[in-house]
Amino acid sequence: MRVGAGPLSVVYFVRKYFDHMTKRETYEARTEELILPLMEEFGFELVDVEFVKEGDTKYLRTYIDKDGGITIDDCEKVARRMNDLLDEEDFIEESYVFEVSSPGLDRPLKKEKDFIRNMGKEVEIRAYRAIEGQKEFFGILTGYTEDTVTIVTEEEETKTFEKKEIALIRLAFDF
Repeated sequence: MRVGAGPLSVVYFVRKYFDHMTKRETYEARTEELILPLMEEFGFELVDVEFVKEGDTKYLRTYIDKDGGITIDDCEKVARRMNDLLDEEDFIEESYVFEVSSPGLDRPLKKEKDFIRNMGKEVEIRAYRAIEGQKEFFGILTGYTEDTVTIVTEEEETKTFEKKEIALIRLAFDF
């Protein structure tokens, strides 16, 4: 008999994987699994899922987008369907408020698709700690890896940042 092959080993791997996740990560991952089929059905993009505590209230937030932007009706349509799914699955052990929102213009770049979509655009980077005497940097996004982000500044200087140094990266806007 071969060990590690077949459905039981897959179940073991999934259980082992979820056992190492925090509650927050598990809630976010399960919510993403539930909402992705809706995103495909409606032609929307799932930008992010977060489970956060603000004051005494916990929030399960999903951020969605589409070409041309998300409307309030789009958010409502997704919220109604997701509320039903969340009630059926009932995997979150505590009380929370569920929200569906557009990510807004100032949304952070988090996933690979965010970096791909914004390659060649001006971004703002905020560092956790001062780097070369400053914490804010602006430049054209020219590269990224799993661990780094590279920009070219107005002064034509190429700067590469470790992602662990970056508190926030988003598109830069002049208002």
